[in-house]
Amino acid sequence: MLPIILSTTQDDHQTLTITSDPSEVSLQGRIRVPGDKSISHRALMLGAIAQGTTVIEGLLLGADPRSTARCFTQMGAQISTLNAERVEIQGIGLGQLQEPVDLLDVGNSGTTLRLMLGLLAAHSERFFAITGDDSIRRRPMGRVVQPLQQMGAQIWGRQAGTLAPLAVQGQPLQPIHYHSPIASAQVKSCILLAGLNIAGPTTVTEPALSRDHSERMLQAFGAKLTCNPETHSVTVTGPTQLRGQTVIVPGDISSAAFWLVAGAIIPGSDLVIENVGVNPTRIGVLEALEMMGADIQRQQEREVAGEPVADLRVRYGALQACTMAGDLIPRLIDEIPILAVAAALAQGTTVIRDAAELRVKESDRIQVMATELTKLGARITELPDGLEITGGSPLHGTAVDSYTDHRIAMSLAIAAIAAQGTTTIHRAEAASVSYPEFVETLQTLGATSR
Repeated sequence: MLPIILSTTQDDHQTLTITSDPSEVSLQGRIRVPGDKSISHRALMLGAIAQGTTVIEGLLLGADPRSTARCFTQMGAQISTLNAERVEIQGIGLGQLQEPVDLLDVGNSGTTLRLMLGLLAAHSERFFAITGDDSIRRRPMGRVVQPLQQMGAQIWGRQAGTLAPLAVQGQPLQPIHYHSPIASAQVKSCILLAGLNIAGPTTVTEPALSRDHSERMLQAFGAKLTCNPETHSVTVTGPTQLRGQTVIVPGDISSAAFWLVAGAIIPGSDLVIENVGVNPTRIGVLEALEMMGADIQRQQEREVAGEPVADLRVRYGALQACTMAGDLIPRLIDEIPILAVAAALAQGTTVIRDAAELRVKESDRIQVMATELTKLGARITELPDGLEITGGSPLHGTAVDSYTDHRIAMSLAIAAIAAQGTTTIHRAEAASVSYPEFVETLQTLGATSR
C-alpha cells in the first residue's frame, strides 16, 4: 500500500507526505466524488431567494458552499444544517433579502462574492458590506462590478470598486445587453441574477460558451429565460418569481479530474468514478484527455434534475502531447493544473494557451504549477497565458507547496503518486475548500501493489 501521512504543523497548517514507487503501485476501485461546487452554490442561492421550500441532495460540504449558506442565512433565508444527504431551505422570495447587521464574509469563495453581488445590487434601500480572506481581497472584482454599474448599481471598494472589501447600496437597476469581453460563467451569472429583479429583458453575450449551470437551474426554478447558443447569448426577463425545487447535485467533474488523470498516468490503474456530472459546458477535461489518448469510457449515462450524469471508467495508457487553446479553455479552466500533471507524463510537448485567467485564481496557477512541477523534475516553460510542458521525464519526490490553493494541493498529490520517492506537500489543508474527503479517498484507494 502507498504510505500517505497527513500531519499538522506548529502553525496549524497540514502537511501531506506521500512515498511512492510508480513501478510497484496502481489505483483500483470504484469511488464517488463530492457534489459539484458550481451547482451547490447556485442551489443554495436560488433556494434562498425562491418562494417555498427547496431541497438539496448531494450538496458539496466544502468551505466555499458553507460560505454561501452562511451569507444567505445572515440575510434571512432559513437553511437547515448542511449535510450531503438532505438540506432544506425556506426561501424568502425575490427582492426580500434582509439587510445584514454584520459584514458578509465569503471566505475564499470568489463564486459566492461575484454571483451574490448581482442579487444585492438590485435590492432597493438595503446596504451590504462584503469581505473575504486574503486571497479574495486580491482577486479582481471589476469584471462584475463594471457591468453592474452600467445597470445603475452603487458599489464601492478598493481601487475604484475592483477589489474587496466591497460596499453595495441596493437600488432599482436598468436592464442592459452586456457584451462580455471574456467567457465567464461568474460574470454571466452575476448579471442574470441581477436581471431577475429588473423590469424587462437583461441579456449577456459571451465570446465563447461558458458553463451553463445557472441557465439550467434558473429555468428549473421558473425564471423567464431564453438562450441562443449560436450567438452565446442568454436573456432573463424580470421581474420573475422563483419557486422552490428539489435539486440533486451530481459529482463534480472538477474533482473527478484528479482521479481521471491519476488513472491515466499510473501503470496498471483501473478506476470507476461514479455519478459524475457531464454537462457539455464542463467536459473540456474529458476532451483534452481523449486528445491525449486516455482510455476513458462513459457508463450508465443518464439525466438527473436537468443535468447529464455518467459513471466514468479510466484505465492506464500511454499519453501523447496535445494543444489546449481557444474555445476549449473555458470548458476546462479549473482542470488545467491537473492536466499539467498529465502533460508532464505524456510523450511530446503539450502547449496550453489562452488561459491567462489562471493568473487571477486562488493563486497564480500558471506560475505556481510551473514552479512546483519543475521541483518534481518536469520540464515546463511558463507562457504569459499558459504553459509549455515537455513530457517524458521521470518525476522524483521533493518538498512542494500548495500556495493555499485547493486545486494546486490536489494536483501535486496526484503528481506525488507518479513520482519516485517521498513528496511533501505543505499547506495541504487547502484541498478541503472543494474536496473535504480528498486525502481520505487517497488513503482508501491506497495504490494497490502490482
